Amino acid sequence: MPSDLVRIYERLGVIARDALNYAMSMVEPGMPILELCERVENRIRQSGAKPAFPVNVSVNEVAAHYTATIGDKSVIPKGAIVKIDLGAHIDGYIVDTAVTVTFNPMYNQLVKSSMKALEAAQLIMKPGVTLTSVGAQIERAIRSFGFKPIKNLSGHLIRKYVLHAGKSIPNYDNGDKQKIVEGEVYAVEPFSTNGAGYVDDGPQVTIYHLLKNPSPTDPHYDVLSYISSEIGPLPFTPRWLVPRFGDKVGDLINGLYVKGHIYGYPVLIEHGKGLVAQVEDTFIITRDGAIPVVNVLSLLK
Repeated sequence: MPSDLVRIYERLGVIARDALNYAMSMVEPGMPILELCERVENRIRQSGAKPAFPVNVSVNEVAAHYTATIGDKSVIPKGAIVKIDLGAHIDGYIVDTAVTVTFNPMYNQLVKSSMKALEAAQLIMKPGVTLTSVGAQIERAIRSFGFKPIKNLSGHLIRKYVLHAGKSIPNYDNGDKQKIVEGEVYAVEPFSTNGAGYVDDGPQVTIYHLLKNPSPTDPHYDVLSYISSEIGPLPFTPRWLVPRFGDKVGDLINGLYVKGHIYGYPVLIEHGKGLVAQVEDTFIITRDGAIPVVNVLSLLK
């Protein structure tokens, strides 16, 4: 990897780590989820990067893809287990990372299982190793605590402006014989649960991305062109559009989603309503192994 790109990732790692630390320092039962999302997103912007996607705050059986909606009144519940998943980018180069915070000691082992799974993945990842071999180590670590990996969630190859770039790091031994290549960048995110071990699409959508660049003949070209120029192909939340277009933009985005102008990510819910933990870091693959960009595990120890 070129040295100038390494420096960008190093800077992103510092920014993402700071944003996670900031989130962990203030999240508490009763805190409005809207406040948490906006404060962390602003922290990323103030640090010299942009959010690569809206901050996800997924509580209890919600595994992923929940971010605060416009005027969101929900708060962090008492005794909850909370996933905080954030991304930062500079010129399209992305770092993706997550922690789980719990306010019930009964869930500490669930969080630890995801931590150990991420650690196991890091130890095995290097050029030539198959994706399924990484998944097998993740699964083994999670099951050693008596929990299950979530099989239909996975880590992912990251490329410039592409968060999910085709290759996936499974959370179990799925038989994928594709190999890790030097110079690749992966987000690895073990999800563990005491539930069924897979997620379903929920009815709510809070995160979207633009499907194609708009033309002047498109309905609501002003909104679509603003998304294209200011956010590009990365995921966004209608919250980010309120300063420009007002509170009603949420209804407009939902309409554009129904009509197929934009893609929506359903909120993902554990099938058995089990609790879910997630720990995630971004890794650069070198000839000697996987280098964590955020070093998220050290934040949790």
